[in-house]
Amino acid sequence: MKATGFEFRFRIWIGFLIYVLGFWAPWLRYGREAGHATTAWLELSGELGRVMPLEAASLTVTLAALVCLLAGAAFRLWGTAYLGGSVVQSATMHARAVVAGGPYRHVRNPLYFGAWLFGAGVAILMPASGALVFIVLSLVQVLRLILREEPYLAEQQGQAYLDYRARVPRFLPSLRARLEASALHPAWPQAAVAESFYLAMALAFLALAWRYNAQLLTQALLVCFGLSLVVRALFVRKA
Repeated sequence: MKATGFEFRFRIWIGFLIYVLGFWAPWLRYGREAGHATTAWLELSGELGRVMPLEAASLTVTLAALVCLLAGAAFRLWGTAYLGGSVVQSATMHARAVVAGGPYRHVRNPLYFGAWLFGAGVAILMPASGALVFIVLSLVQVLRLILREEPYLAEQQGQAYLDYRARVPRFLPSLRARLEASALHPAWPQAAVAESFYLAMALAFLALAWRYNAQLLTQALLVCFGLSLVVRALFVRKA
């Protein structure tokens, strides 16, 4: 069940391919029954419109997606500020010490949780079945990565990590902190650079979602991803 070394090293690009699969949904675009694929945004709004006015239904779906995007980006930023942008972007695993500050007092894997929650918000731009496949595959990916990291951390950090693991949830955050506040100091500027894709896309969605234009937001997603690659290459130091 755990990820291979190849999967960990290229986790960002594998995640990107899962995004592509969700948006592309080839099972809808080819074959005898191929046709125009609508978005999960429209599908969900239409279903919800059965019990409330359509305008209110569309607004509800949009707000739910926006909450996922903003919360996911916030978890990513918060977690990276405590872990370090260079470590987050590294192709190898690091285990210098147990990080027990910020979001790591509530959940052991805030970065993976944030990435998955963010993706759930983006998924409304995909075809409905593509969104479902994307959400499931994204969850499988992050769980496989977590299961690869945990034995390594336990081996490198020993009892300190085992004690931490026993107290803090793996994936779903606890509402209350499970540990006392540590003396760690977050590095917010470096974290903002490392998480530029998530922050930029969350802001783009916040600004553009009210046009209810999935194509425009999809284009914004591609632009944000491309720019984030440039930003990280220029400003994030290798760990």
